[in-house]
Amino acid sequence: MARGALAFQLCISVCLLLFFHAHCFYLPGVAPENFQKGDLLKVKVNKLTSTKTQLPYSYYTLPYCTPEHIVDSAENLGEVLRGDRIENSPYEFKMREPQMCNVLCRKVLNAKTAKEFKEKIDDEYRVNMILDNLPLVVPLRRPDSESSIVYQHGFHVGLRGQYAGSKEEKHFIHNHLAFTVKYHKDQVTELARIVGFEVKPFSVKHEYEGEWNDKKRLTTCDPHARRTVTNSENPQEVEDKKEIIFTYDVEFQESDVKWASRWDTYLLMADDQIHWFSIVNSLMIVLFLSGMVAMIMLRTLYRDISKYNQLETQEEAQEETGWKLVHGDVFRPPTNSDLLCVYVGTGVQFFGMILVTMIFAVLGFLSPSNRGGLMTAMLLLWVFMGLFAGYSSARLYKMFKGTEWKKITLKTAFMFPAIVFAIFFVLNALIWGEKSSGAVPFGTMFALVFLWFGISVPLVFVGAYVGYKKPAIDDPVKTNKIPRQIPEQAWYMNPAFSILIGGILPFGAVFIELFFILTSIWLQQFYYIFGFLFIVFLILVVTCAEITIVLCYFQLCSEDYLWWWRSYLTSGSSALYLFLYAAFYFFTKLDIQKPVSGLLYFGHMLIVSYAFFVLTGTIGFYACLWFTRLIYSSVKID
Repeated sequence: MARGALAFQLCISVCLLLFFHAHCFYLPGVAPENFQKGDLLKVKVNKLTSTKTQLPYSYYTLPYCTPEHIVDSAENLGEVLRGDRIENSPYEFKMREPQMCNVLCRKVLNAKTAKEFKEKIDDEYRVNMILDNLPLVVPLRRPDSESSIVYQHGFHVGLRGQYAGSKEEKHFIHNHLAFTVKYHKDQVTELARIVGFEVKPFSVKHEYEGEWNDKKRLTTCDPHARRTVTNSENPQEVEDKKEIIFTYDVEFQESDVKWASRWDTYLLMADDQIHWFSIVNSLMIVLFLSGMVAMIMLRTLYRDISKYNQLETQEEAQEETGWKLVHGDVFRPPTNSDLLCVYVGTGVQFFGMILVTMIFAVLGFLSPSNRGGLMTAMLLLWVFMGLFAGYSSARLYKMFKGTEWKKITLKTAFMFPAIVFAIFFVLNALIWGEKSSGAVPFGTMFALVFLWFGISVPLVFVGAYVGYKKPAIDDPVKTNKIPRQIPEQAWYMNPAFSILIGGILPFGAVFIELFFILTSIWLQQFYYIFGFLFIVFLILVVTCAEITIVLCYFQLCSEDYLWWWRSYLTSGSSALYLFLYAAFYFFTKLDIQKPVSGLLYFGHMLIVSYAFFVLTGTIGFYACLWFTRLIYSSVKID
């Protein structure tokens, strides 16, 4: 009966997974598109973003020029969660046909719209656009090098400053855009592919003679007179009852860059130059320390095991000392073992998700050109890895002689996701209160809950059923009925002290890479060095395992056999340092002033730190479990 129910749950989960993959996990096409001369190119607009507020807004929340009908583009789940809102725009080009001084529309501001523009200019919001799946960038010269050019993602809504000798700062809007579309032409077919999309924004107070109409010629920008905007000598001020005319130019430039390499420019954006040698140096130091620790441990353990075995063979009646003395208690189930099983199962789920995601990213399947692809893949893999979470927690629970496997399975399926979802829901309510496009819509929220209850939970139950049906893992030594008294410990073996010390080395393995990850997330830059990230992840795994084994060995040598929870917390404490570093990054690198934006930052970093705790803690726990089983099965015990 139970098998039939579980088989039905598995079938339902697979069907739901396929359904959501087809409907919620759409990824934008990245196949090259060929254009002939004169083909229509349609520019799409994306969200308005700011590093000062971290609150995205839809492009049309500002009174920009609109097309006849605003149409939302198909977006995958990852794009929606990132706050992307991709819509059509009135900007239209014709392939390889330059245009000058195209008048888009004329707007007359009122007090409300002028205030909206001013607020976005004060918060340094940028406008994001897309052409042929390429984001719009602004070329800027580096202040330290005149010949070097970096690219800013999107252009600012406007700027604030003094003008015409006035001491009062005024707001000016970028109402003229000089686009440059770079293309790579096939010499045989004359077809072209778009390989670059750049813009130079200008603030120009356009002038004309007489009354305004749609066909009016501008004296400040006239294609017939071959006069276009080259500077902003007379900028367009943002004030109540001010008239703003939006215009644009389009220039086409042939480029030697091939379509396959067109993202290289975008992946080398401002402040995204990786200090390669610094990262390699740090990784080599961590590898060296890990190698030294491993060598010391192997030599020490080899000497201990040889001595103990020699004493047994010679039948010397000497008193046992060190870690062998606690062999009758070392595998005694810990207090609150149910919670440990839940956390270990969740950690396995995280480990599987991150490992597979990184492999796909290294192989190039999760390129930044697939907007939202990384987050979508992580969600999908998290749901699928519920199978391994249930299996791991049930196997450990049975080793602890537990009998209520369904209860432990429910906790594994609900505890961590429920905590994260509660924090996420509160943060989403704050974003919704700010009327930001970053707020997850109700339909998407329902889809997330449905993924959780409809797919993840059944898979956790299937994994737990399989895991619990397997024979229990036997301990290498017998456990005494009466627990041994633990002697008084030295100050440096205090649990809190050793746990905090244990988290330093794992954090040291990732903190340099963490800087670039935080920069890509909160300063809205592309992160693309997944090869290095994968190496850092492997270093993290090795470091967590070895530092936990070392401290566990010292603990057992001091006749303290309560290692279960301490092994989890030792490497898991690195999450505390991660959160402290996130706070340091907030106050030193970010310019966030709004309380809501600060709460969003620390709320999201709390979720990341919690997940990091579960991941690293599980790695340390399994390393310590393997270590203790190995050493106690290697010595002869009467």
